[in-house]
Amino acid sequence: MPAVLDGIRVLDFGRYIAGPFCAALLADFGAEVIRIERIGGGEDRNFISVGARPDGGGAMFLAMNRNKLGMTLDPAAAEGREIVKKLVATADVVVANLPPRVLRSLALDLDSLRQIKPDIILTTVTGFGAGGPLSHKHGFDGIGQAMCGAVYLSGTPEQPVALKLPWVDFGTACLSAFGTLAALIERKKTGRGQKVEGALLRTAIAFANATLIEQALTGVNRVATVNRGFNAAPADFYRCKDGWIVTTVIGEPMFRRWTQMIGEDHWLEDPRFADDQSRADDGEIISARMTLWCAERTCVQALTALEEFSIVAGQLCSPQQALDDDHIRAARLLEDVPHPALATDFPLAPTPIELSETPGTYRRPAPLLGEHTEEILTSLGYDGAEIAALRAERVI
Repeated sequence: MPAVLDGIRVLDFGRYIAGPFCAALLADFGAEVIRIERIGGGEDRNFISVGARPDGGGAMFLAMNRNKLGMTLDPAAAEGREIVKKLVATADVVVANLPPRVLRSLALDLDSLRQIKPDIILTTVTGFGAGGPLSHKHGFDGIGQAMCGAVYLSGTPEQPVALKLPWVDFGTACLSAFGTLAALIERKKTGRGQKVEGALLRTAIAFANATLIEQALTGVNRVATVNRGFNAAPADFYRCKDGWIVTTVIGEPMFRRWTQMIGEDHWLEDPRFADDQSRADDGEIISARMTLWCAERTCVQALTALEEFSIVAGQLCSPQQALDDDHIRAARLLEDVPHPALATDFPLAPTPIELSETPGTYRRPAPLLGEHTEEILTSLGYDGAEIAALRAERVI
């Protein structure tokens, strides 16, 4: 059965996460994605080193660039610009999480691309979004986490804490892929391409919107309470005899079951615990009681009891424990795949959304540096002598 995006060609000028993962998602669903990176490799190729053999890439590159063809190119060189034009003429989408100034300098802005391919779709990602005083600045995931209020509300008032996993980057990548699909659908109806613009801060603000609405309408001025929830209780991490678990109790029925489980049924009549918000306001009391209950049990014992009472809970895993987890493996949330630059298989997360009829597929590992340069140039009409000359001139 043909893949959803069979016949769609994507040029990926991205770097790090937001652009490359957007393009990887499109590749998972069948698009032909060409990763274009600088001669010698982009700055993200060897980030998070895993000891790969030469040109294989680091952990981030392996994850972000599966299912892609790879070529090296200097798009600023005169001959490089001509190659870009030929590539754009064959493409449907250009993905480039580069600042607007850089896009213009490389003729990758929408106006320049439309001169070559009028119905092209340009998917870009910036740090701060257009129209504000910070729009010209570069951005990374942590800035989005910080400016939306998330870091302020994590950790303690004395020590703000950011999440080590870059959720702003990945959220922006997913939204950019979503926007690209919407643009492809619109183009099929109207014949017109357009610009799809994601921004790290836009994603972070959207994800934090409920918290910002609460602040605007109530002036509550919340401060960090480590892991304890702001709007329900118990909602925290709890230490058991052999590790930690997390549980969140939301709504009267679940709270009723929880009080039965720990033997505190009388709390149902306590006005301090009348609803989710009041329970959260007195969350220290509830968390202290749950802490005592967990301290007497192993993680398995605690999770078993919580499941018997239909209370949502899970175990805190180290990265190694996540790799070894029975459910993660059985549900194929990680699949061991080979790579020519690695001595052993590595665990790759497949497409993180499932379609019952046309699922995303894994077809090839992240490309070696310049692995498909000659193949791609040959498809554009270059012969062996021309390719050799381009290589000698450091265009490719």
